[in-house]
Amino acid sequence: MKKLKAAIIGCGNIYPVHADILASKENVELKHMIDIKENRAQKAAEKYNCEYLTDYSKLLDKELDVVHICTPHFLHSPMAIKFLESEINVLVEKPLALNYAEGRKLIQAAEKSRAHLGVAFQNRFNENNQRAKKILEAETLGKITGIKGLVTWHRDRDYYLNDEWKGFYKTEGGGVLINQAIHTLDLIQWFGGPVKAARGNVDTRVLDDVIEVEDTADATLFFEADFNGIFYATNAFSSNSPIEIEIDCEKGSMRLFEDQLLIKKDGQIDNFKENSDTDYKAYWGYGHQRLIDGFYQDIWNDTQSNTINAQEGIKTLELIKAINTSSKNRSKYYLTGDDSA
Repeated sequence: MKKLKAAIIGCGNIYPVHADILASKENVELKHMIDIKENRAQKAAEKYNCEYLTDYSKLLDKELDVVHICTPHFLHSPMAIKFLESEINVLVEKPLALNYAEGRKLIQAAEKSRAHLGVAFQNRFNENNQRAKKILEAETLGKITGIKGLVTWHRDRDYYLNDEWKGFYKTEGGGVLINQAIHTLDLIQWFGGPVKAARGNVDTRVLDDVIEVEDTADATLFFEADFNGIFYATNAFSSNSPIEIEIDCEKGSMRLFEDQLLIKKDGQIDNFKENSDTDYKAYWGYGHQRLIDGFYQDIWNDTQSNTINAQEGIKTLELIKAINTSSKNRSKYYLTGDDSA
């Protein structure tokens, strides 16, 4: 098995999750840490015993197999496209791109490249999410009749002021939808299947003197399988309360909450509690290990079966586009999968 040389671009909050996993893999060599802030890049390189750079384009002159993009959202697509054009495999943190149009460009680049492209929707790999998905696929509870997702978190003034790229459409691409709630949107459509239309509303209700993006959003989602879903997300709560997803089915229901999966059927409730121990932020989940392992396995085997690819990753961007457009036009928006912004 070939030993793969890897680099991480962006040494902010999420990068240690990637770095710790790569450092533990026998057939991966973490070669470079890149950040425009030299002190961050140098500190990360010292921690993981590798080289550092402040200009990511210099990686194109290096012997490299895989790059992990952990940068602000607006850099995801242009960086990924450059590496794909050089046949270097790319794993990008969520979101896939700044917006749906940028995501389509990235997909086109991936289709022209022999390299692999994956996106980090790691919560799909959490134990109870996997369990719920298998139950739905087996129709143990019958077909889905409804689904809801709730995200009520807290982001204060300092959260935005401490990162100059957050809070602006040009650099973050949006607010609560594309940042805090995007994993919940991903799970809703992963569980429920394709969404054909959305009727939504977005608003900035707190800190409108600091940010231009939305801090609150709600939507009714109309699924192709002929049931409806409801979604609500806000950054205006007093704390980061646990995300909740509830799925009603013909013969019972499932509720995902914190580290638990409650399954109701025939008057009985089964409670599955997963091992959610993590050294990082709890709401990141613990699926990065499985996600990264699968991505590298696909590179070694030249397969796609373990990777959340760009075609999967763009689905949330189209949902976000649908909710935003519906709110602007005050009407139901039908998802089309076209190339428009």
